[in-house]
Amino acid sequence: MSQKLSPEALEARRTRILDAARWCFLNFGFSRTTLEDIAQRASISRTLLYRTFKDKEDIFVQCFDAWVLSRVEPAKQAGMQTGTTRERLQRVCQCLVLDCWSEMADAPMATEFQDVYERLRPKVAWNHREGVLECVDQVLGDAEASWVFLLALEGLFADRPPRDVLTARIGILVDRFAGGAA
Repeated sequence: MSQKLSPEALEARRTRILDAARWCFLNFGFSRTTLEDIAQRASISRTLLYRTFKDKEDIFVQCFDAWVLSRVEPAKQAGMQTGTTRERLQRVCQCLVLDCWSEMADAPMATEFQDVYERLRPKVAWNHREGVLECVDQVLGDAEASWVFLLALEGLFADRPPRDVLTARIGILVDRFAGGAA
């Protein structure tokens, strides 16, 4: 008879699976990642994988929901810290964009991420966008300017720049929107 796991142990297993799945999706792509790949990377059986998640799509959605949405609260906190508008906006961008981009940028299948994510989970993708907008507006205090900042920020990814180029671009954008503001 199998031993019942504690809620903490179940959550640790879930986190291990999601971390393994994120790696697989970023390196193999959604269509080429198999449940066997995820199970092997997480060091569990496929049966255990099915006890935790419904199917590959469920794993993908939960994996990226957790990863993307987990960045919004730290960004809100970063935006509320003391400092100039520029410093606060830069910290928000660090939490929401640069930290995430560092994990994704070098992965072979990262370009597929946003397309698959928006196709499978448009509401969560939109919620993330609203979270980013809320964090930016918290710093800028101007809804229209915040919306334009968000649109410009999204445009910085069009050519999949390396992290140092993206960092420089975000610095220019932040300067344009908060350069002289305190």
